[in-house]
Amino acid sequence: MTSRPPSSLDVTKILVIIASTRPGRLGLPIANWAISEIEKHGGFEVDVADLALMDLPMLDEPHHPIHRNYTKPHTIAWSKRVDAADAILIVTPEYNYGMPGSLKNAMDFLSHEGNYKPVAFISYGGMSGGMRSVQMAKQVVTTLKMVPLAEAVNIHMVPKYIHDGQFVPEETHEKSLKKVLGELTRWADALRAMRVTQPAPA
Repeated sequence: MTSRPPSSLDVTKILVIIASTRPGRLGLPIANWAISEIEKHGGFEVDVADLALMDLPMLDEPHHPIHRNYTKPHTIAWSKRVDAADAILIVTPEYNYGMPGSLKNAMDFLSHEGNYKPVAFISYGGMSGGMRSVQMAKQVVTTLKMVPLAEAVNIHMVPKYIHDGQFVPEETHEKSLKKVLGELTRWADALRAMRVTQPAPA
């Protein structure tokens, strides 16, 4: 999904997480738009983690994730994907003033893999544009030693941008996403040394 080889130092490996698992979710067309824009932007190798397709169970590991002593194949696979990323972009709705349980559960499986990596959000909803979901998620990602960006894409009154199953953005959405991608690249580069030198888990 990138025009340059993954081994190139100027390629940022970005993990796009689609948080909603609800049938009929609007996050999928929004994520498809974002992925298309990322590919047009260039400089990224994209991995898409659709939580609806991953079907992670409720946290079922017997050991605390801080030890990275995983016993389940789904945890090991999820760990490898987050570990491989340089930056993370989360597409999330807002449910009852908070983030989806599916996103919180996915975060709770891991502890070290997201350390010192930038994370940005594309949120969507009604009047709030999903911003309260992001505020809740930021509390969690900072605890996981991730770096949440101030830049974001907030989509207010989202149904009016969905036409024939596709997300049709406004210019403000497109400009916001370009800023997000630029900042993800800068922060991923700046934090790379910290990721290389962090101590092995105890």
